[in-house]
Amino acid sequence: MFGQSQAYSGFSVDDLGAARRFYGETLGLEVEEAGQAPMETLVVKLGSGARVFVYAKATHAPATFTVLNFPVDDIDAAVAELERRGVTLERYPEFGHDEKGVVRGEEGPAAIAWFTDPAGNVLSVIQEN
Repeated sequence: MFGQSQAYSGFSVDDLGAARRFYGETLGLEVEEAGQAPMETLVVKLGSGARVFVYAKATHAPATFTVLNFPVDDIDAAVAELERRGVTLERYPEFGHDEKGVVRGEEGPAAIAWFTDPAGNVLSVIQEN
């Protein structure tokens, strides 16, 4: 039924302007404004052709899980570039982070590092095995 669908994900933020700047300027993604007041939204376009729908919500509560993963070939380079762009990596006590804030594993992904958008939603860069 949905096999041919162009499905997309979505999540809320508390400030569309801050989200537009973060996803467009800080992360360098293509961001389009969509909708009209009071239903203004953003569409974040990813390199794979996928889209993410971002909408403002007055009662926004940040996701407590990763809402968007960015696969990378070189996590150390990705982390260095994020930091150069002013992004701070998150460190969770239950994971063993290295000095760069990267969790390196023997199972699952080879390495992952988390960060948040201005609304507190959790994102990651992930290098797979």
